[in-house]
Amino acid sequence: MKIVKLVTILVVLFLMAILWSFSLENEDQQNSDIKQEQRGTRVAYFASGCFWCVEAIFESVNGVEEVISGYAGGHTENPTYKVVGRGRTGHAETVAVYYKPEIVSFQTLVTVFFGSHDPTTKNGQHPDYGSQYRSIAFHKTKEEKQIIDKTIKRLNKDVYDGKIVTEVKKIKKFYPAEEYHQNFKRLNPEHPYVKKVSVPRLNRFKHKFPELLKKRKDG
Repeated sequence: MKIVKLVTILVVLFLMAILWSFSLENEDQQNSDIKQEQRGTRVAYFASGCFWCVEAIFESVNGVEEVISGYAGGHTENPTYKVVGRGRTGHAETVAVYYKPEIVSFQTLVTVFFGSHDPTTKNGQHPDYGSQYRSIAFHKTKEEKQIIDKTIKRLNKDVYDGKIVTEVKKIKKFYPAEEYHQNFKRLNPEHPYVKKVSVPRLNRFKHKFPELLKKRKDG
């Protein structure tokens, strides 16, 4: 009986430790979001293929202040590009979009998300395939989830004939990617992937949504 009680206590302590760790992760994410809102900037999270491409697309949107490439949606702590690339962490390449809500709404960012990739492709965006490239629309609040759900319902009815496979998940933890991934398209204009994939994808988005773009400083 003593052994059974000891095992029971250890199991309970183990479960409590897991719940405590999960609570701390949520608290860290919430504190980060609160700090951004205190600066007048909010943050939204999206995954839709290679983050080099997605970062460049959202950075072109008027009202977006900054975009950080990273990882989210998985179960591994402190993931790296190499580990995520093996497709075993549960994480997807994700961007954190810092935006001014008085200029661009969360709904508009959701429109940008769905309008800049194929949400019917499971686990990838051409030419990149694997769970790390899957489509995920993250939400922080019930209101954001409602916006995403309504958008999916409308697009499934009007455009995609019910074929959208985008995951809708509550953001738990966002891990910024390694420094060399940040601003990759801008800092590496001659990179073969940038020229063959990132730039054409960005140009397709710009052609589709010219009204959402930042105005050029040179007029």
